[in-house]
Amino acid sequence: MEHLRWRPTVNERDFIESALEADLRVDGRHSFDFRTIKITFGREDGSSEVQLGDTHVLGYVTAQLMQPYRDRPNEGTLAIFTEFSPMADPAFEPGRPGESAIELGRVIDRGLRESRAVDMESLCVVAGKHVWSVRVDLHILDNGGNLIDAANIAALAALSTFRRPECTVGGDDGQQVIVHDPEVRDPIPLTIHHMPIAVTFAYFGEGNIVVVDPTYKEEAVMGGRMTATINSNGDICSIQKAGGEGVMSSVVMQCLRIASVKAADITSKIKKAVDSYTTEKALKKVKRLPTSLPQKINVTDVTMEDKGDGELETQTVKTPSDVQEKSKGTHILKEFH
Repeated sequence: MEHLRWRPTVNERDFIESALEADLRVDGRHSFDFRTIKITFGREDGSSEVQLGDTHVLGYVTAQLMQPYRDRPNEGTLAIFTEFSPMADPAFEPGRPGESAIELGRVIDRGLRESRAVDMESLCVVAGKHVWSVRVDLHILDNGGNLIDAANIAALAALSTFRRPECTVGGDDGQQVIVHDPEVRDPIPLTIHHMPIAVTFAYFGEGNIVVVDPTYKEEAVMGGRMTATINSNGDICSIQKAGGEGVMSSVVMQCLRIASVKAADITSKIKKAVDSYTTEKALKKVKRLPTSLPQKINVTDVTMEDKGDGELETQTVKTPSDVQEKSKGTHILKEFH
């Protein structure tokens, strides 16, 4: 798989490294600048699409009822699955996932599940028998570098807009689960306590040069990589360093401080995109009735007169408009004569 990956020439490697030493990058960014993040959503809840520069990732969330694990009978489950399409990168082969796919899934799973970002107890329906199992599928559509950060944003955005069906427990024994149709009862969103944001750093020149959000070409030249998963409060959820050159502890602490700032910025972008999607969807559900202008109606006055034989005779008085039209016609006749 790795033999198909793009390998830079000696001149390209020297150019990228010399540019980084001058605090410049091939795409014009500074060392600690992220590429432009674009978050969009599909028609259905739980579907997101993230573009991080040239990196393109699609996230989709589904859920189904299943039996819980024996050691955690009152908690639901959360699983991350990744799919690397050969369309995204010639190095990706269909079929069995490679090392990159396994590493990406583990990093995102560790940041989400072990940090307890999603409330698992709220996914319990009947303790020990029925819980919701949430599945997040991440499809890599284009590999422009830094797949972990882009896939992590796609997973968080999809989880934030996902709605599971509402279900009730009934029956004679009180153990029968009834799943209601979304048109009958509104689906229920997931309870997300915080958003663990993955921020990836690349090291060059024996760890002396550090950049954030490496591109595809920078990943081919870098000597090492570290991914720090931090929420907006500054809590460290996980740290992943997959081999490569060693890094001083002072450099790691500097990266964590930078990651804390980047995590707060990305969290605000995700929440803003989710709020915009939720508002737009709520407006589509509102049925707007056509407004009619009030009209003035003239009601005729009706009087009842008594005849000699005891019968009642109705006499209708003309409305002001009729009187006006009649007087206008009489005036015209007078002028004619």
